[in-house]
Amino acid sequence: MRKYLCILLLLLAFVTTWAQSPKHEVRAVWLTTIGGIDWPHSYKADTQKNELIDILDKLKASGINTVLIQTRVRGTTIYPSAIEPWDGCITGNPGKRPSYDPLQLCIDECHKRGMECHAWVVTIPVGKWNKLGCKQLRQKFPKLIKKIGEDGYMDPEQSQTGDYIASICEEIVKNYDVDGIHLDYIRYPETWKIKVSRPQGREYITSIVRKINKVVKTEKPWVKLSCSPIGKYDDLRRYRAGGWNARTAVCQDAQAWLKDGLMDALFPMMYFQGNNFYPFAIDWKEQSAGRIVVPGLGIYFLDPREGKWTLDQVERQMYVSRQLGLGHCYFRSKFFTDNVKGIYDFGARFDAVPALVPPMTWAGKRQPSEPASITLNGNTLSWAEAMDSSDAPYLFYNIYASEDFPVDITKAENLMAMRLTKTSIQVPNNGMNYAVTAMNRYGQESTPAQLLINAGGKYARMKITKTDGRPVALPRKGAVLDAEYIIIETFGGQQIAIQPYAELIDVSTLPDGLYQLRSLGKKGRNHRIGFFCIKR
Repeated sequence: MRKYLCILLLLLAFVTTWAQSPKHEVRAVWLTTIGGIDWPHSYKADTQKNELIDILDKLKASGINTVLIQTRVRGTTIYPSAIEPWDGCITGNPGKRPSYDPLQLCIDECHKRGMECHAWVVTIPVGKWNKLGCKQLRQKFPKLIKKIGEDGYMDPEQSQTGDYIASICEEIVKNYDVDGIHLDYIRYPETWKIKVSRPQGREYITSIVRKINKVVKTEKPWVKLSCSPIGKYDDLRRYRAGGWNARTAVCQDAQAWLKDGLMDALFPMMYFQGNNFYPFAIDWKEQSAGRIVVPGLGIYFLDPREGKWTLDQVERQMYVSRQLGLGHCYFRSKFFTDNVKGIYDFGARFDAVPALVPPMTWAGKRQPSEPASITLNGNTLSWAEAMDSSDAPYLFYNIYASEDFPVDITKAENLMAMRLTKTSIQVPNNGMNYAVTAMNRYGQESTPAQLLINAGGKYARMKITKTDGRPVALPRKGAVLDAEYIIIETFGGQQIAIQPYAELIDVSTLPDGLYQLRSLGKKGRNHRIGFFCIKR
């Protein structure tokens, strides 16, 4: 805790200092469909499609890599469900089927742009008491829906609630190539008079999460399960949550869900300022159990009709979140793309360098094999398919480019294109060197296949020995070089062979390509000593 407080103080003092863009970071937005407040704004199908494409183009241009689209709205959906009726936001008439599938369109268009698409499922609230979603649920399950004021809510204390919501999530995961299921309002309503003990209340909510986790991970284990908890988990030692928190107030034990493996990611709704934001952001980070935490930023308060926030307040939150290794998620999409108080312009600058979503290392899957036979013909960069070691149906490919060689894939600025499913791409004819990695659905990357185009980069002064498969001569060790063995590696660092150090090394069994040589000494130290190229 002390370490992060020190970091925080430094950041607040020098918040305008440039923060280096990380290679892995979630940059997300909540795209709300209820009432058409983010999308759609028209009931004409073609207009809706064009509106969504325009929104996604703007999000992609600003560096967004994850879209959370509201899919189950209030006991209603934006996809053809066998369980619940259509929401009225699509056609203007609740229950009426549109001429296309909005969820499928969003998934397809996100994937075309290299963005993840998560289905946002509103869980406990089911809308106004006499509206279609709530009314049909009451007819099916008379004792399952509780009325509070004018609204209906699924009873979290009945086991049928978890079974039912899990069936909705299962339907989505079975029928759609979503990258995630994102649960909203997975808690007691704030107006619910909780009569059970808090531990019992937490167990009721956690039981629902367990059921959803089981159906999602059984069907497609690479699909991320996440939720949006209240922005403050609980009181901290020095900072109180003001009575409104996830764990105690609404029985939402979100940090335990990370530790117990029930959630892959959290998007806490941190719509606060000052000491109501920073200490609690640190707490989420420290209790993340190595999984993904993405602060939800209340950018709607930038709108004068909603609040009195200034842009610099949001900027500070984004800088601090990045330095803590957290991402950022905007609430909501329209406030962002409307550039309220310049938030879109700042976000586009802040995220100008692209980023991949952090890998699900906890899933225990092996990385794919390295792509082979990378070539450049004219402006077409092509490569052979890699081999997947996971249980997912297909791989992605990431493309990196740099004047230096080998291309450093740890640098975000070298990332040129990501999440491609094809094995070729059009690239500019600008003499750059290229690297291609395979990435599975868990976000784990292979070592890179490298292609040398421009020898004028970082290693231009180093000689590349050429051979047709005959032995390669090594430099004499002399009295300085501590070398007992020679290591042969690909340019991505994948070890191919280890041989005793000799004046000539046998490379006859290696396929054509570019390799690097490293010496290995008695003390375990290794040094790069050269490159060679095999071309038969």
